[in-house]
Amino acid sequence: MKTPKIPFDLIVTVVKKGASERILAASKGAGADGGTILFGRGTGVHDTKTMLGIPIEPEKEIILTAVPRSRSGKVLEAIVKAGELDKPGTGVAFVLELKKVAGICHLLLK
Repeated sequence: MKTPKIPFDLIVTVVKKGASERILAASKGAGADGGTILFGRGTGVHDTKTMLGIPIEPEKEIILTAVPRSRSGKVLEAIVKAGELDKPGTGVAFVLELKKVAGICHLLLK
């Protein structure tokens, strides 16, 4: 497998359902080319809610954004601002180093 010469990072963002479009718009504005949205459910300390004594499982959106390492700081900053991730219970974002990447040849042509 041929790996890209420029290093890439993966920004993983987990937010409440409905916030992903705002996150994607902010990340694109900061230099990302897009992202992938997955759906999940949360079990964090801020996620436990009940209705008539029945626990409700909160729905989450997970946004995966592959970006060149040179842009990951700026994109992460935009995600934190758009998702208000500096406030408790709003979500979490973290960056993972990608060691090998395939299928992103459109990103390499820029």
